[in-house]
Amino acid sequence: MTNIRPAHGNDAAALVALGTAIGSEEGAWLLTSTGWRSVAEERRYLRALRRYPDAAVYVAEEDGVLVGRLSLARNPHPASHHVADLGLMVAAGHRRRGVGRMLLEQAVAWASEANVRKLELHVFPWNEPAMKLYETFGFEREGVRREHYRRDGEYVDAILMAYRLPPPTS
Repeated sequence: MTNIRPAHGNDAAALVALGTAIGSEEGAWLLTSTGWRSVAEERRYLRALRRYPDAAVYVAEEDGVLVGRLSLARNPHPASHHVADLGLMVAAGHRRRGVGRMLLEQAVAWASEANVRKLELHVFPWNEPAMKLYETFGFEREGVRREHYRRDGEYVDAILMAYRLPPPTS
């Protein structure tokens, strides 16, 4: 059974291992292939989030093993304060089993509580399984950001996708 919960400082080592494993996969799913931040940096980041209500990290855990990560951060600009960016990763052996969908449901729950109206993400054009998950969930493609990232010395495009939350009912 998968449990979704907020990440804690003691999850840092497992999250670094997850990011490093996914970053080194042949599919080139993450921005970096040279590893994640250090465990100490990840721990500091997770601890800092406790004092910052406009961002969150959640983990998917199965039998005590972290198999997914969701990060959320509200746009700090006043004109875009209703928008939050999200990042999602799921361990290779746990994909296509509902973990990503559960993390996206958590993203919507967080956004609803935070009065966020729009969730955005970037996905590489070659990551068709992720785009299919996002579109099935209700994300829409909003455009292509040409040469938006530099990955392993090359400029690569990013597909911008967004999910609009329904307006709050009064």
